[in-house]
Amino acid sequence: MSKEQSSIVKAWEATVRKSQAAAKRRAHSFFTTMSVAHADDDDSVSTPVSDEVYQAEKVLSNGDFYTGQWSDNLPHGHGKYLWTDGCMYVGEWVKGKTNGKGRFSWPSGATYEGEFQAGYMDGKGTYTGASGDTYKGSWVMNLKHGEGTKSYANGDYYGGDWQRGFQEGQGRYQWKNGNNYNGQWRNGVINGNGTMIWANGNQYDGCWEDGLPKGNGTFRWVDGSFYVGNWSKDPREQSGTYYPSDSPAGHSEWDPQELFSVELNDCKINPGENVCILPLQKMLNWPGTDEEFLQKQPTRKPSSKGNDGSVRPRRLSVNGGVNYHSWEGDGDVSFDIIDENPLMEGSDLDEGFESLQFEDPDLTETIQQQQQQQIRLQPMKRQGVTISKGHKNYELMLNLQLGIRHSVGRPAPSTSLDLKSSAFDPKEKVWTKFPPEGSKHTPPHQSCDFRWKDYCPLVFRTLRKLLKVDPADYMISICGNDALRELSSPGKSGSFFYLTNDDRYMIKTMKKSEVKVLLRMLPSYYNHVRSFEDTLVTKFYGLHCVKLTGAAQKKVRFVIMGNLFCTEYTIHRRFDLKGSSHGRTTDKPESEIDATTTLKDLDLNYIFRLQKAWFQDFCRQVDKDCDLLEQERIMDYSLLIGLHFREASGFRTPSGIRTPPGNGDPYDDGAVPRLSGDMDKLLLDRRASIRLGIQMPARVEKTVRKGDDTQLIGEPTGEFYEVVLFFGIIDILQDYDISKKLEHAYKSFHFDPTSISAVDPKQYAKRFRDFIFRVFTEDT
Repeated sequence: MSKEQSSIVKAWEATVRKSQAAAKRRAHSFFTTMSVAHADDDDSVSTPVSDEVYQAEKVLSNGDFYTGQWSDNLPHGHGKYLWTDGCMYVGEWVKGKTNGKGRFSWPSGATYEGEFQAGYMDGKGTYTGASGDTYKGSWVMNLKHGEGTKSYANGDYYGGDWQRGFQEGQGRYQWKNGNNYNGQWRNGVINGNGTMIWANGNQYDGCWEDGLPKGNGTFRWVDGSFYVGNWSKDPREQSGTYYPSDSPAGHSEWDPQELFSVELNDCKINPGENVCILPLQKMLNWPGTDEEFLQKQPTRKPSSKGNDGSVRPRRLSVNGGVNYHSWEGDGDVSFDIIDENPLMEGSDLDEGFESLQFEDPDLTETIQQQQQQQIRLQPMKRQGVTISKGHKNYELMLNLQLGIRHSVGRPAPSTSLDLKSSAFDPKEKVWTKFPPEGSKHTPPHQSCDFRWKDYCPLVFRTLRKLLKVDPADYMISICGNDALRELSSPGKSGSFFYLTNDDRYMIKTMKKSEVKVLLRMLPSYYNHVRSFEDTLVTKFYGLHCVKLTGAAQKKVRFVIMGNLFCTEYTIHRRFDLKGSSHGRTTDKPESEIDATTTLKDLDLNYIFRLQKAWFQDFCRQVDKDCDLLEQERIMDYSLLIGLHFREASGFRTPSGIRTPPGNGDPYDDGAVPRLSGDMDKLLLDRRASIRLGIQMPARVEKTVRKGDDTQLIGEPTGEFYEVVLFFGIIDILQDYDISKKLEHAYKSFHFDPTSISAVDPKQYAKRFRDFIFRVFTEDT
């Protein structure tokens, strides 16, 4: 190594020592996410022929250091990477990504040792936190997922199933004081059937909900006496019977509420320590990418210029988040995403980044021009037409908002998730009059006189609670100051669709027959959603009707649903898949297909590849959902899929993945809708909000059809793309009625009976499953 390189390495070592000392002073706080800088050719050893693997030492432009095997200007093989903030990775690399077995260490003292895949902690591995927490088991895409054990720094211990980073499934939790629980979990809390045994020998065996006994259960004392009943923290719902033992010291005066106020006080679940900065967030940025350009430049203070098109760059926050100031481009689009951590205010690192400025005006001007060219965010075309005054459905929208505000805001007692059968009675509905001048229960309004109907209000109120919908947020989304948006054309069924301004909810007008189907299947639907948190079927939040008074007597029935594509990601492609081929292609010419076009089975040109654990969950859930729909005699449903291509700009990445032509941002005229590093991965890892069907990282493989236009799935090409997936089962209110039976009989004479959509629910479910399980495969 040359003297110059030796001095740089020494400087780097000094920087690491300082950063490690600072880490201890900050009480195990984590450092800012730094991208891996590219290696300057001047600082590297001689460059052998491309593709040859050789040993190299790279002193990088930002002070990072790499030593190990190198090929085609990327780490490939075994190597060690050291960041100036004190992080270090030692292990296997494949084409510039951590892949295989390795060890990642943080300056706080935390370590992960185990398997990596494509930059993720993925496979078997052990994470030891700075506080002493240790998790050993399975990982999927940076999240604890599968079987694993966790030893907590306070002496507690958990062993069992994990999903998406939380205890879920069957597991056993042992407290340091000797208490232990063995049973079912959901989202990191005790939920389902299980047994709690205290150190003194007492035990509770029964049902749990959100960490507390709820429903049928038995509390037993060591002396043999026991209490059997229905448990609830609400004394009004508590009921049961005490059975004494032969022991003279009985417990007949014991209050069952003591189980909540006394016995469970020492049974708190330790939240443990989370991984705040993931190895994947230390992205590899190599020459020729926009990340590399942004990584090399210091961060300037925001410009004071107004609407001149200048762009203010991001500032990395010390807690691993990214503070995005307003970015203003030619499209007059601005937004603020601020990830604040009050514990980090006044941090040395934060001030250091803020104070960096350019002194060379020519350099500043050049970088401003390149930023405007590379990071300009294009205005996104929003679906639908805003319903403003003068629109034919303006009054209907006002009526709907008045009704929702009344229904959701009406006081109601807290209810258990165990609903009585009477709550599901189709006759269980509430009518409310809304005169323009107002009434005792309704406010005055500027719309016409109308009546409002709530179908099964208790069921839908409980469904919203079950699906964790906050009533205030729900009301603001639908009834706030912002108008709804009507989609430009009605669906095939003749229904109209409306979107809330924040895109959270979709409102669909319904035929009377669809209302009857939903009310008929409501008990099964409710139990299904309650049993399967990750169900893919449409989420229903309310069923209502507006009846105009006067001569027209017009009725408009509608249902409020969750919008599958409510996301900060751009949805580049949409597919609606049924598994049939007749008429299953878009009627638009190729030149008119854009990101809002919903493509169909014969337009599909991808196979979706999911990680093993996700694929197994996906198969299980599709089976359960299809069983429900088959049982309820439902057919004609489909799987709606949305794809966000991560490499939306189309440039080549270290993994060799390139965005397919025509699948980039339709509003992108050459600008790159990306920020420094991969914002998609950063946000994904920071929020850990991956769920089955929601924001799922995956790979897709492009396919081509050879000759046969009716071939449902084309031949794989070996061309892969990294995507974020959104999917769910929609249109679940069509039963196999007489009209569908006639449609089946008629079309069977003219077409292949297996190619048409209108078939018996049992046959439909089988065909749907078979097709979906060919389109989705395990990523090997």
